[in-house]
Amino acid sequence: MKKITLLAATMVLSIALFAQTKWQVDKAHAKVGFTVTHLSLSEVDGNFKKFDASITSSKPDFSDAVFEMSTDVASVSTDNDMRDNHIKSPDFFDAAKFPQITFKSKSITKIDDKKYKLTGDLTMHGITKQVDLDLTLNGVGKDMRTQKPIAGFKVTGTINRNDFGVGHMPAAVVSEEIQIRANGEFGQI
Repeated sequence: MKKITLLAATMVLSIALFAQTKWQVDKAHAKVGFTVTHLSLSEVDGNFKKFDASITSSKPDFSDAVFEMSTDVASVSTDNDMRDNHIKSPDFFDAAKFPQITFKSKSITKIDDKKYKLTGDLTMHGITKQVDLDLTLNGVGKDMRTQKPIAGFKVTGTINRNDFGVGHMPAAVVSEEIQIRANGEFGQI
């Protein structure tokens, strides 16, 4: 009987230790954005006002994490209404036809203590491509209100807009390379 009790206790502890933990983005402390070069002279920053993101992981160092993100394309903002409307049009994102941009990681490789390589599927403008992104674990802590664990991350990378059929402007007008950046706090749920 002791062996059965010990075996059952070990199984319960193992399940608890290796259980998948879900983390949800704290939108008040997060941002999803991009930078594009205009006329080879200046950088234009934009972001998405509406987005969602989550992480699922069973390891405290997030080395097995799965990251998922989605943005509402119509919420794009570059702080210029005329440009924003053009970006939402069929000339670029075609927000009416392709209302979301999504990302789901397929693998994560730990580079050092807080740096990772995040590989996943990015879907934009109806096209899905595998992309590699740089992920930094900014830190972990405890939410002062809920006392639940929180973690902060930063994601950066570069994509080619032509790979996704976004915009047919010459590269001299709007760069083909788009810098992606996202950062935020995630709370354990």
